[in-house]
Amino acid sequence: MSRKAIATKRLIHPNHEARPIRLLRKPFQIIRANFRAYLIINAIVYGLVTTGMVAAMVFPDLGATQLATLEDNGTADLVRSLINNPWLFSLTILGVNVMTGALWIVLPSLLVPFTGIAMFAYKAFTLGLAMAPTTKIVAVALIPHSLTVLIEVQAYALLMFGAYILGRSWVRPATIGAQNHRQGYVRGLKQLGWLSLSTLPLFIIGAIWEAFSLRYLVHPLTQWLL
Repeated sequence: MSRKAIATKRLIHPNHEARPIRLLRKPFQIIRANFRAYLIINAIVYGLVTTGMVAAMVFPDLGATQLATLEDNGTADLVRSLINNPWLFSLTILGVNVMTGALWIVLPSLLVPFTGIAMFAYKAFTLGLAMAPTTKIVAVALIPHSLTVLIEVQAYALLMFGAYILGRSWVRPATIGAQNHRQGYVRGLKQLGWLSLSTLPLFIIGAIWEAFSLRYLVHPLTQWLL
């Protein structure tokens, strides 16, 4: 290989490698720089999901009301119609999760600081109500579904974390090294964008696991344990 070819390869190769590495590295840098806030956001969202589950077990009417809502709005019928086609089911779950994150967390936070955090806090509680193991079958289903909860709620937590950084940067620009509110908003928005990108692999993995576990694991586990 000629010296020119080697030099060209050395110039191109690092840049070619840098893009995917940066996509992975940048969100972790944001988390590391704001680690305390990240932990608090996680404690809030996972805590609210757990609180919703406990509340539904202590007060069965709460869980029954939430399940009735899922029946009335067509969610339950949609799940039953798609469960035998796990790939289509995965795609549907992915779409619902992405839209939920966008409509409940990201878009409100773009308009009013921290609004998405408050809105999804309520949503997390209702998710807990719907997933409460109030029957033996639901309790068995929760065994594989607990991994789904761990993955997908982490994606929502990252979006809430991004909404927090955006709101903080907007209200207090100095925290992100900005000189005014407009500059703080733009810099906070960039960090929210990086964190939003990091949620896509989690949403994809969570959707695939949820669809295939409901299709292929819940029934055998039910037969074995009940």
